[in-house]
Amino acid sequence: MRIRRCKGYELEKAQPNTSEDFFNRSEVTFVEDGVERTLHVLYVRYFDEWFSSLTPYEQNPIFAVHEREVYFKDIVALVCLLQNPDFRHRKRVYINDETEFRRYFAQMEYEKLPELFASLETKGEYELPSPLLFIKQPS
Repeated sequence: MRIRRCKGYELEKAQPNTSEDFFNRSEVTFVEDGVERTLHVLYVRYFDEWFSSLTPYEQNPIFAVHEREVYFKDIVALVCLLQNPDFRHRKRVYINDETEFRRYFAQMEYEKLPELFASLETKGEYELPSPLLFIKQPS
């Protein structure tokens, strides 16, 4: 699998009576078996407020590579894809349950993320031999 793009953004109200401004969308674009796909993860924006309890990062942006600042919302879809390989076959995922959201972040190897984003910035993609490289293995 080759990761091509990771980005996140806050949704804004399209009309006064909608609730988009309570949600964030995170996207990861990847190529597998010659087919490019994008996974869109829609999640409750409130979850961003406790990212420091989910990750080793204390501030947003969580880190910077080259000229790019990487925010928590930029990694959400990537983390979900790496933690749940079945998402490779989905286009959209909606997460509004705190327990489910926390579960995706619990076994993540965060030290490897800057390398992935550096490759995205310099090469335009990151070759991922196995999602297991980003999952903590039992000692």
